[in-house]
Amino acid sequence: MITMSFNVLCAGNKLKKTYWTDRKDLVTGLIRKYRPDTFGLQEAHYRWMNCICRALPEYGYVGVGRDNGKRLGEFSPVFFLKEKYVPVDSGIFWLSETPEKPSKGWDGACTRICSYAVLREKATGKCFVHFNTHLDHVGPVAQREGAKLIADRSLALSDLPAIMTGDFNVEPDSDAFRTVTDAGFEEARFACGKTDEPKTFHDFERRAEKDRTLIDFIFVRNGFTVKDYKVITEKPDGRLPSDHYPVIAELAF
Repeated sequence: MITMSFNVLCAGNKLKKTYWTDRKDLVTGLIRKYRPDTFGLQEAHYRWMNCICRALPEYGYVGVGRDNGKRLGEFSPVFFLKEKYVPVDSGIFWLSETPEKPSKGWDGACTRICSYAVLREKATGKCFVHFNTHLDHVGPVAQREGAKLIADRSLALSDLPAIMTGDFNVEPDSDAFRTVTDAGFEEARFACGKTDEPKTFHDFERRAEKDRTLIDFIFVRNGFTVKDYKVITEKPDGRLPSDHYPVIAELAF
């Protein structure tokens, strides 16, 4: 199976032709090309969600807007192929001291959320869980505690193979990254030895290579084997779909 993480950028610059409506066909076209079994998005506001659901009706999803638990604010959804998987459980929680309601946590600059879906593979009956999130971009405490909350919640489903995707806004030498790996998750890039893959946040390649950051990850645990990993640097029609490169991993479980 293939899984993906993709920060699609909620807005963009109209003058530079990076506004989301100028890029929507690039984003949906790239997802359609790779056809992941599951994928997690970040910065997907309600209009993005409508666009993706119309363009890719073969997918279902779990997720809500982070600002009010309905449509307001960015979603961090988990999408899945409806022909292959059935959701048997799902949920959302906020990365804060009050995770059951819309809230901003610790020293975070923004309200942050995590979505998860427990999916049963129709062909085999096997189940797994996919978590997807977008950690805070400012607060180191919010980053670390947000990662810990997701890791702790995953323990309730520790009997299942697990995927965790997201824009973590931290690099591999951070406390938040170590919090995830200390909980038994392995980052897909390192699991298959592809440490030379490009960094993921490039700001529409305006940043020099040395200034780009590795902050978008796919983690796996408890039965998933990483067969391959790739940072997608393609430019359909010579244009970049987002300010982040999407990442994909081929998994077996």
